[in-house]
Amino acid sequence: MKARVYVMPKAGVLDPQGKAISHALDGLGFAGVQDVRAGKVIELDLAETDPARAKAAAEDMARKLLANTVIESFRVELA
Repeated sequence: MKARVYVMPKAGVLDPQGKAISHALDGLGFAGVQDVRAGKVIELDLAETDPARAKAAAEDMARKLLANTVIESFRVELA
């Protein structure tokens, strides 16, 4: 079973990568972009076949390693 973990900076946390992307888009003429937040997507291929257990395992992985929960939030989707 595949799980995707989406990790994003929490609101109010400085996002220098997002600011750099926003500035570059403005320089390319995309002036209508008001804010950019950059995150990451981690795709896991799990041996688990039970969807509830697979999601719980992926959430545990995110809490323990994949996301810094002090400054990042995450969500898990099964594919």
